[in-house]
Amino acid sequence: MEHKLKKKDFCPISDELLAYLERYGRTFESDPIYERLRSFGHSFPLFDKDGNDTLWRTVTYDPFILKELNEKLTSKYAQLKLGDTQVVDHLYVERVDFCEFGNSQPFRIRIVNQFNDNYDHFYVKIADSSRLYGLELEHILSPDRINYLVNRATLIEEHIAGIPGDVFIGEYLDKQDLSEVRIAKEFVKFNERCFARLLGDMRSYNYVVDMTPDFEETQYRVRAIDFDQQSWEGSVKMYLPQYFEENQPVVKLCVKLLNYPTIQQYQHEERNLLLRRVRVERERLGALLRCLCADNCSTPEKTEQLKEELGKHHETDAFRDCKGMGELVTRSIEVVLGKTGQTLDLGARRLLP
Repeated sequence: MEHKLKKKDFCPISDELLAYLERYGRTFESDPIYERLRSFGHSFPLFDKDGNDTLWRTVTYDPFILKELNEKLTSKYAQLKLGDTQVVDHLYVERVDFCEFGNSQPFRIRIVNQFNDNYDHFYVKIADSSRLYGLELEHILSPDRINYLVNRATLIEEHIAGIPGDVFIGEYLDKQDLSEVRIAKEFVKFNERCFARLLGDMRSYNYVVDMTPDFEETQYRVRAIDFDQQSWEGSVKMYLPQYFEENQPVVKLCVKLLNYPTIQQYQHEERNLLLRRVRVERERLGALLRCLCADNCSTPEKTEQLKEELGKHHETDAFRDCKGMGELVTRSIEVVLGKTGQTLDLGARRLLP
């Protein structure tokens, strides 16, 4: 099924969310680094190894600006990775790429260690509260930790390594040594994680596949890399990766290899893992959901549509009294994890100020 999205509205960071981020060590001192990155002189298309346009453009700067940016960016990288703003002299900025098509208008920075030529990437973006809620929910509820820093205007985000989903589907899915059952299992679990916390638009280019060699076979994990569509859209299908046309090759693999009881088993496994994470991080999750309940990160029309469609999907009236996307996210987590047989009450209404 094809889904067409209008560009998401920008959602500013509220005082409550900023206070939450400061409490959990996510903030950095105000610095107009994003605006400085926008002062590039020229740009040219960046192509992949096969000559395809990546939609990123490599940008250039005057030498004076580049020297200033090198100091600022290596300092921010050190703070992101080491927790220290001191400039690391053996690191330098090799390349800066810009993508004008993304909601967050990101710059991708390549940092190189001059001692061994090893490189890493990180991103500088426009800060948007929807994405921040998505990043925090991923950090709390997924198997993976998320590393980023933010102030009122700018987001500095760690690169998430892996094979882009569209590349994996196009180049890896037909390989003889691929463990198809493991891929199918992981996609079912990924689908369940996204739906429980209402992370939308997980079509193939918005997630990566992390491949880890094991002592017998390769292990796979699907990781979201785009969090702009956290609880924004009104259609329930936007939160289920299985419905996107780009993901259909993997969906067909799941249908071919997994029967219904096995799919239910994997869903139940993921719900139990989510339940354990909620119990460990209940205080932090509650503080985040309190911010989300007080925030206005979508439209009343989308909220009403999603409320109705979630009720039909789960065959329950549990969403009927929800008044905003924050309460819908909270109730969605309660309802999905309630299918484990455990009672979970995050108190969406009580979380409101």
